[in-house]
Amino acid sequence: MKSIVTGAAGFIGSHLSEKLVNSGHKVIGIDCFTDYYSKKLKVKNIESFIDNNNFTLINKDLNNIHLNKILKGVDYIFHQAAQAGVRASWGETFEIYSNNNIEATQKLLEAAKDSEIKKFIYASSSSVYGDVGNFPMQEEDKVKPVSPYGVSKLAAENLCYLYYKNFKVPTISLRYFTVIGERQRPDMAFHIFGKALLKNNPIHIFGNGKQSRNFTHVEDIVNANISAALSDFEGEIYNIGGEKEGITINQSIDLMQEYLNIKGNIIYDNKVKGDVKHTSADITKANKELKYNPNVSFKDGLKRELKWLKSIY
Repeated sequence: MKSIVTGAAGFIGSHLSEKLVNSGHKVIGIDCFTDYYSKKLKVKNIESFIDNNNFTLINKDLNNIHLNKILKGVDYIFHQAAQAGVRASWGETFEIYSNNNIEATQKLLEAAKDSEIKKFIYASSSSVYGDVGNFPMQEEDKVKPVSPYGVSKLAAENLCYLYYKNFKVPTISLRYFTVIGERQRPDMAFHIFGKALLKNNPIHIFGNGKQSRNFTHVEDIVNANISAALSDFEGEIYNIGGEKEGITINQSIDLMQEYLNIKGNIIYDNKVKGDVKHTSADITKANKELKYNPNVSFKDGLKRELKWLKSIY
């Protein structure tokens, strides 16, 4: 089998690429190493398989490469590449989100419609829901993103459906709920909190810390991608969440302090625009159709991330 993984050097993309390569897939990894965070960390993400004969890295922007040529003979596309970050997506920087999240997805879909791929898996986000009133969140709920980032992810999700509807591109969109684990991006909460504890720096929390999330370990995200690719379903959307609901930021930090045996200096700051109060994933549809079941508990996933953070800080 031959697969393309976009964002192959990123948090999720590197884990997915590694799993596919170790499973015997030929993998073409595409990553332009944007300066959103340190290139050194991204290079480290792929060091375990960069020299594997089954892996080829293309260091280019999706918007500026000949995709039709690259897609020849490809079985699966795992589109993980995106400009991440809710809080950074406001103002003039939205142009970056438009280019990297919407236009790049459209170009990849346009190339895919002229190919013979078996499945196009798009990495969407729970950010498309916004502040819904019903929990757990279901795929049929009305989506009202409250950040420009969420808008860009929803736009790309809609592009996937219209290319399925009009050109039969076999797309599936996976709505990830707050992903944790080894190689987590340095702008994400647990990475920030863990680093602060290890370096004896203050922990800044936006809001009162009572906002809750459904945390999903990256291993489960990877398995969901592969299950979706091998499934018989097309044109569908699935929530991909973790095994436990309603964990608050305060509870998470308490566990971090306990596991690291470090008492942190916690500072509560004003809430920022674009942050939702709560997320909670109904994974019934993914369980039924993709046989998806999260295997990594929240506590085990948190311990694994903290162990990794200790190794780099």
